[in-house]
Amino acid sequence: MLIERSTHPQFVSNTYLIADGRGGPAFFVDAGGPVAPLIAGAEKHGLHPTHVLLTHHHYDHVCDLALLLDRWPGLIVLASPAERELVPGAGAGDVAPESIHPLLPGERLHFGTLTVTPLATPGHTAGMLSLLVEGPGETPRVFTGDTLFRGSVGGVRAPGHTTIDDLRGSIMDTLLALAPETVIEPGHADSTTVARELEQNPFVRIWRGLDPEGDAPCTALGDRATLVLLGPDYDGGTKAWVRWADGSDDIVPGSQVTPGG
Repeated sequence: MLIERSTHPQFVSNTYLIADGRGGPAFFVDAGGPVAPLIAGAEKHGLHPTHVLLTHHHYDHVCDLALLLDRWPGLIVLASPAERELVPGAGAGDVAPESIHPLLPGERLHFGTLTVTPLATPGHTAGMLSLLVEGPGETPRVFTGDTLFRGSVGGVRAPGHTTIDDLRGSIMDTLLALAPETVIEPGHADSTTVARELEQNPFVRIWRGLDPEGDAPCTALGDRATLVLLGPDYDGGTKAWVRWADGSDDIVPGSQVTPGG
């Protein structure tokens, strides 16, 4: 399996080029750019990508999609049906909705000896897909979009989000149920493994009952809450798990949380 990654200097978002070896079938995961290094990489390795698989619709994951389509006009763009109409530019001259085809959970795709299995992982968005890539003799890799990061988790305040319960289920019941050696390739920042996140991710440790919940009062987004956890985020900042007065839980930017009631 050949993998190249390009990371946006502002968004810290990852775009991936994956191929079944040099000269083999190839595809992209997301298109947040900059895609120029990946285009150069494809040419260097003699690759002719055929697909772009989108984890979700947010701008920082699709903003260079039109550039990939300019380079390879026959590229097939696939996304969850729930995301298709939400891709920025869809219907506005950049990427028409009819150019984005449905990708359903469990609908396997084959690129040479590689198999890609879309996994439904809602939470950060309703139609979020993670993409499990497997091949003979290869360590499995799962591309998690904005669901699970190294040492952190996705938020549930972005456009199109669902709930923290959905996010928890996506992480604990789907992603971390994969084989421990599975490499996690997130939508932002650095890779990790299932085994590492099970043991070291502070959100996961609480969900597993390994660490206690916090109970300090705080103010989050201007409202009183309880701070269950102030954990790291992928960009070097923090992410907060809070519990509102009605007992419901939420994950919000740590910058929007202050101690005390």
